[in-house]
This record gives sequence, C-alpha cells and structure tokens, in this order.
Amino acid sequence: MDLSGLVKAYDVRGVVPDQLDESIARAIGAAFVDVTGAQRIVTAHDMRETGPGLARAFAEGAMHRGASVVEAGLSSTDMLYFASGHLDLPGAMFTASHNPAKYNGIKMCRARAVAIGQDTGLTEIRDRAGEYLDAGLSGAAAPGDVEQVDLLTPYAEYLRGLVDLAGIRPLKIVVDAGNGMGGYTVPAVLGDSVLPALPLDIVPLFFELDGSFPNHEANPLEPANIVDLQRKVVEEGADLGVAFDGDADRCFVVDAAGDAVSPSAITALVATRELAKAPGSAIIHNLITSHAVPEIVREHGGRPIRTRVGHSFIKAQMAREDAVFGGEHSAHYYFKDFWFADTGMLAAMHVLAALGEQPGTLADLTAEFSRYVASGEINSTVDDQAGRMTAVRKAFADDAKDVDELDGLTIELPDGSWFNIRPSNTEPLLRLNVEGPTQDAMAAVRDRALAAIRD
Repeated sequence: MDLSGLVKAYDVRGVVPDQLDESIARAIGAAFVDVTGAQRIVTAHDMRETGPGLARAFAEGAMHRGASVVEAGLSSTDMLYFASGHLDLPGAMFTASHNPAKYNGIKMCRARAVAIGQDTGLTEIRDRAGEYLDAGLSGAAAPGDVEQVDLLTPYAEYLRGLVDLAGIRPLKIVVDAGNGMGGYTVPAVLGDSVLPALPLDIVPLFFELDGSFPNHEANPLEPANIVDLQRKVVEEGADLGVAFDGDADRCFVVDAAGDAVSPSAITALVATRELAKAPGSAIIHNLITSHAVPEIVREHGGRPIRTRVGHSFIKAQMAREDAVFGGEHSAHYYFKDFWFADTGMLAAMHVLAALGEQPGTLADLTAEFSRYVASGEINSTVDDQAGRMTAVRKAFADDAKDVDELDGLTIELPDGSWFNIRPSNTEPLLRLNVEGPTQDAMAAVRDRALAAIRD
C-alpha cells in the first residue's frame, strides 16, 4: 500500500478514517520498531477523540514485533519529548497539532527525542508499513507487553527546575489553550494543581479539552485566533497573554496592550537568557526569522547559525552544533536542556521570568529585540512553483545584493530589505516572507515579489 500521501516530510498526518485508521497505525507501529530496533517504546496522544484508538493500535503493532510499550496517555507533544528523554525511549505522539478535528497524525522520535524525518527513517517506516498492510502482520515469537505511566508531575517538576519562577514579581497572565493540551499542562506547570503555587494569577481561556475546537482554531499564528486573547488581556489589565497551539508545543505571546510579540523577538529574548548561562554558545535560527536575531546573538557573544525551516532539520543542527537554544518564525523553540527538542511551555516560562525579574512592561522589554518590519507569511496558489520562483529571481536580478537557495530562494537587497520564497511540500503554494528596515521598504519589496509570483 502506498502511504506517500499520508507520510509527510516530518510526520504522519491525515483525515481519520479516510486516510489514517487503526489498521494503518498498527502497521506503522510495527514498522517503527523494525526501523528503530527498539525493544521498548513510549506513546502518548492529545485530546482528539481518535487519539486513544490510534495510539493503542500503534502499540499493538509494536508489540507484534516484540517491543514493550509504555503508554503515557493524555499528553502534549513536548510531554512526549520529555518522556522520550526522561525514559531514554523512542516515542510516538498522536496529534495533528492545529489541524481541524477530522485530522490526526503521528510524530515519531528516537530515544532522547531525536527527530525522525524523511531523511532519517520516516521513508523507511512508510515503506515498511505499506508492506505490512499488503502482506499482513506476523506475530513475534515473544510479543511485548504494555504498561501505563503518568508523567505530568515529573514533566512539571523538570521544567520548573530549568526556570525559577518562584522569586519573580507577581504577574497576571491570560492563557488561551484553544481547547488543546495547554489546558492540561498549564495548571500543572504554571498553576498549583500538582506543585506549589507560583506568583502567577492565571486567567484561563478555553482550557476545556475538546478536539473539535469549538471556540477557534488552535493555531495562534493566525491573527483571527488570538483575538479573544488580546481582548481578554486588555479587559483583565493583565501583564501579558500566552496562546498555545493544539498540542501545546508552540506558544505565542501578546503584551499588556494586546499587541502580538513576534516569535523572532521571543527567539532573541530567550537567546540572550541562554547565552548568559552558556557564553559563546551556538544559537540556531531558521532563515525566516528576523535579521535582528543573528545580530543580537552576536552582540551577546553567541554564534548564530542559520538553518532550513522544519523541526527535524533544526533538531539535527542543534545536536551537531551543541546549540543551547533555537527558534523558528512559527513559534517553535528548541532547548539543549530539553534534549534539543521544542517546547512551548519552556519558552513561555522564560518570557515570564524575563518580565518578572524587572519592573518594566513586556513591550518595553521586547522593544530592543524588534528592529525591523516583517510582512508575515503570505501564501500564493500557483500552477508552476519552479517557474514562478524563476520569475521572481529575474524580477530582482538587477538589484539583488545576495542570493541563496538554502531553503527556497532568499534575496537580500542593498537597503537592508530581504525576502524568502519557498514552495509548500504538500500544496500548490509559494510562501513569501519579507522584512525591511521600514514599513515602506518592506511593502515595496513585498509588492514587487507578489507581482512576480502572481503575474
């Protein structure tokens, strides 16, 4: 069976049951054990209704191939990474992140949260699972067993050990969980449900776990999905607001005025904190983050390293460089202290600590990290991705200061403006990101690039 439409570059994701069902999950579980050689694995799932059944089917496939299974149950994605690191086991997380309710998926990793992507085992898992679906699963001579564990308290204790929030000034924060897993993890890590209270007054929004996402899509990068958070922060006179995506591995921040703080500014802020603990360390940033990020990293004695977009690329680069921290424009934040994996919760804790350790506002604190004007990601539907990218290159050929093709096409211009255009791996789209020294400069480049893309 051909699973190429289901198995993406970094994970498995599709509509349930039309594209992903328990028989496929069972085959992928068996293939996961074959490819990783694991004798024991850990699984977890988010709040989607289809999660428990898919996770159990995956476990059955793994046990067919002789592996034992530790079921962590209800978890955020970064809780699964914690489980993989803490237990030193390969893991599988059942989530479709911010996708609509009809979707589900699988994020897989080797022991200690090492990412599995297209070039690091996922293609082999896909092909092997397809073979099992065609030929059937044969039972192992000694099938594995299964056990259940509760890792919420160890996860909360671990994160609190990385960032000390007990001594900060009192802060009032609004947290929008989007009916996703933040509603499960925030009370444990930032609240007092399992550990002593912190000096945080938490105003919850949509903490009820509901994989149908009845209030808004659990993707805080879309402006429409943080309107409720922005309004509530202002109404409550809160110091800041934090929004998590569906599986709570990303976080997005707004200040006391309800204004969004760019993920690039958060990347720079957290980088300075990590460099203060580990001077001279490498900091990873993808090529869509603001040029302010490498500038600030250098100013604080760090070594900025630019990489492609995508968590499997960044995690691999983090490990190669022994980087202390990494950030993406999509609000994924990676930490050496977290097995080089991404965790929205730990990033949020750093923001709270940075704000609570000084008397000013979040807007004042992040002003120095917001040096340029960005367009945000603009998607264009095209019939010929390669042809349109060639057209863009030609349109800027006479005044391009620098051109590179690390990930798509990036062009830098003499006035300090730059843009990147990348083709989507799964849709007929080109994704454009532009940054400039001023609003007018950014808009001029944006409009030129879009004209070439859409002409």
